[in-house]
Amino acid sequence: MSLDPTPKPLQETTHCGCASSCSVAVPAAADIPAAPDLAQSDGVPVFLITTMDCPTEENDIRRALASIEGIHSLRFQLSARTVSIDATTEALDAALAAIRKAGFDPKPVSAGQVAKENVGASELWRGILALGLAVGAEALDFFAPDTLLFKGFGMALAVAAIWLSGISTYSKGLAALRRGQLNMNALMGVAVTGAFLIGQWPEAAMVMALYAIAELIEARSVDRARNAIKGLLDLTPQTAEVRQADGAWLEVPAAAVQLESCVRVKPGARIPLDGQVTAGTSAVNQAPVTGESIPIDKAAGDPVFAGTINETGILEFRVTAAAADTTLARIIHAVEQAQGTQAPTQRFVDRFAAIYTPTVFTLAVAVAALTPWLLDWTWTQSLYKALVLLVIACPCALVLATPVTVVSGLAAAARRGILIKGGVYLEEARKLRVIALDKTGTITEGKPRLVATEILPSTVPESQVLAWAASLAGHSDHPVSKAIATGLNLPENGLSDFVALPGRGLEARADGQLLILGNHRLIEERALCSAEIEARLQAHETQGRTVTMLASEQQVLAIFAVADTIKESSREAVADLHRLGVVSVMLTGDNVATAASIAKEAGIDDARGNLLPEDKLAAIEDLQRRYGPTAMTGDGINDAPALARADIGVAMGAAGTDTAMEAADVVIMNDDLRRIPETIRLSRRTHAVLWQNIGLALGIKSIFLVLAIFGNATMWMAVFADMGASLLVVGNGVRILRWTSGNEFR
Repeated sequence: MSLDPTPKPLQETTHCGCASSCSVAVPAAADIPAAPDLAQSDGVPVFLITTMDCPTEENDIRRALASIEGIHSLRFQLSARTVSIDATTEALDAALAAIRKAGFDPKPVSAGQVAKENVGASELWRGILALGLAVGAEALDFFAPDTLLFKGFGMALAVAAIWLSGISTYSKGLAALRRGQLNMNALMGVAVTGAFLIGQWPEAAMVMALYAIAELIEARSVDRARNAIKGLLDLTPQTAEVRQADGAWLEVPAAAVQLESCVRVKPGARIPLDGQVTAGTSAVNQAPVTGESIPIDKAAGDPVFAGTINETGILEFRVTAAAADTTLARIIHAVEQAQGTQAPTQRFVDRFAAIYTPTVFTLAVAVAALTPWLLDWTWTQSLYKALVLLVIACPCALVLATPVTVVSGLAAAARRGILIKGGVYLEEARKLRVIALDKTGTITEGKPRLVATEILPSTVPESQVLAWAASLAGHSDHPVSKAIATGLNLPENGLSDFVALPGRGLEARADGQLLILGNHRLIEERALCSAEIEARLQAHETQGRTVTMLASEQQVLAIFAVADTIKESSREAVADLHRLGVVSVMLTGDNVATAASIAKEAGIDDARGNLLPEDKLAAIEDLQRRYGPTAMTGDGINDAPALARADIGVAMGAAGTDTAMEAADVVIMNDDLRRIPETIRLSRRTHAVLWQNIGLALGIKSIFLVLAIFGNATMWMAVFADMGASLLVVGNGVRILRWTSGNEFR
């Protein structure tokens, strides 16, 4: 099963220095090809960069490395804050030097994992100490006598506070200015330095300390959204009980278990790897993978997934996927990849930010240079207001409004068994006007079942007729015969003179009687058909059923109707789509009569039958012209062209082919059509939260821009406005993680 989303090119942006995706669009740097998934065992060095946590910082690093020869590929994993650099030895050294020059600190991943945890605590303590020094500087400035000694001591405290909390900000800011970029680090560096030089050293120290602490809080808030889906990894056990050659069971690391090994899972334990049950029966809670809240019964031959919970009995299973390639691991990887794609609103915000930051910076310069002449302000007043504007100039909250919300939406969907391969599809789903549905395996179960049995008048007892039918059907491998045998569920009796009749049925002797079990054609060949039987057959066939008859040499004894039954969830899903104002259309290769019957039973608006793959593709194009944005839902190879052509392709993950899931933009892991209206509702909710966040960010910025110029806004207020707005939009966006199918937040 292929779950990797199609790679999308990221817009090249510059980073504003915050932990969010604060950016200003710039011309794209020279492309360095993205590497395929590389493990550390492949020999490609991996480095941890603790201050790299958004696509814009990735782009900063790509720009820094663009001119270095010998770099074969880069692979960024923003959620883990790592980058893999496939390069020659000389190029690798040059790359690390260039990354450090850009203001980042790459560390080898083996040594960096511990550092990653320590960095947050270290920064927190530095921020708290810096805040204490800044408070001391403020106290000395306010209470101490205005003497050179106390003033000098206060300035020393302010310098220490700025150095402790702002050394990273200054480093990145200088690197950005050297590259001609206006990011938050550059703006804060200039603003704090300017405030210190005009005598506002206590405020400069306090602003830098508050900025550092607020940035750390913001980073941790963003991580909550970004790492929500990665929490699923903790559901997978680190060890597995594996049967050895001598039959003994040994607990070994799950990562070391080989394919085809036999693994045992006891009741109450989590399943460590994907596999196929070979012995035992149990109920398994599959919510982490499929979103199903009701446990699923498992027996020999059934699949099991890593991270799911074995609830009632002991299961033994054959391992079908390595630890790094389980369904759960691939879902997490796909969502991580999807986090790197820009949604439409994100692209709009980036374009807006490209205008916003230079505009406010220009306004700050104008305030500093012109207001002493135009408004008769002192030069100190003008410079101070200009510095306040520089702090407000960063579009942190505005640009952060989108990625946090989108990532939260992707994670919430994955928890429900809905794998969305990018923010663009999460946003665009709200626009859908038509859902086209394949029949077999999507609307229906995809397995024939015995749905009707008619015993015709004869001298043979009904129990005997059914026993004969069960015996003949049980000796055939044909799906229709299997459905009859399963539906009758009677013991098989001995048969003799068994003969298969290809394309028609079979015959055999039972209890001395020559019997046939076959289709309409076989009954006609044996001259056993009648007007009454024809009428009965017609009634079943108009309902899309496949009819098989049991007959003796003299007459037809029974009629069995087999059909692919509708899933219980399909009717609810179609009704829910109608409540959302979405038109439902069925596209199937089955005959028109069957299509019409199934569509009527499911409540589908329109049904089109006898469609080849190219016909389904043409139907999607027709629906797009007639209604607008259209989604296609299917599970087979024949659905792949239509899935690719639709505005959004939705694949059924449990029964779907790799081809269908590769072509799809959304994968429903448990084949439940009710997940489609859920996706549309989630898309609408996400879009609403996105614009709430944009409104919050712009509103707060606008108020403080006016206050900064015409009111009494201070640098403190500017920092609180900037970081406060950022934390507000993060908190609002993270609420999406609590989304449920009822469109309510828990």
